[in-house]
Amino acid sequence: MRCPFCGHADTQVKDSRPTEDSAAIRRRRACPACGSRWTTFERVHLRELTVLKKNGQRVLFDRDKLARSIHIAVRKRPIDDEQVERIVNGIQRRLESSGESDIPTPMIGEMVMDALASLDQVAYVRFASVYRNFREAKDFEDFIGKLSGENG
Repeated sequence: MRCPFCGHADTQVKDSRPTEDSAAIRRRRACPACGSRWTTFERVHLRELTVLKKNGQRVLFDRDKLARSIHIAVRKRPIDDEQVERIVNGIQRRLESSGESDIPTPMIGEMVMDALASLDQVAYVRFASVYRNFREAKDFEDFIGKLSGENG
């Protein structure tokens, strides 16, 4: 692997271990040329997934984008990176094993909503506000009212 700092072509793996959920291999790497260290993750990639956006555009599935959107929803909540990683891994596994190559964005959004609903109610409402395009306070009130009705 090429060093991301200096571009040196011959880097060394210093440590390898599975992630907590065993969905990836975590490798600590070092560059003998510049001395930099970094971490890489190796994951199984079953198939290329294409996301069908609402405007008809097709883009490659980006697990990092999915993780970023979940991280935004859980910001300043008692949720650690490992929990987010488990959600992302679970969603990606479900999408890859669905047998479909073209995944509509609402399917991904609903999977995230389901995962966040059982993890953290505040993160769930935050994500819903963007995903469902809340425009005013009443949208929040209606959503939380429905949420309270389901739990009450």
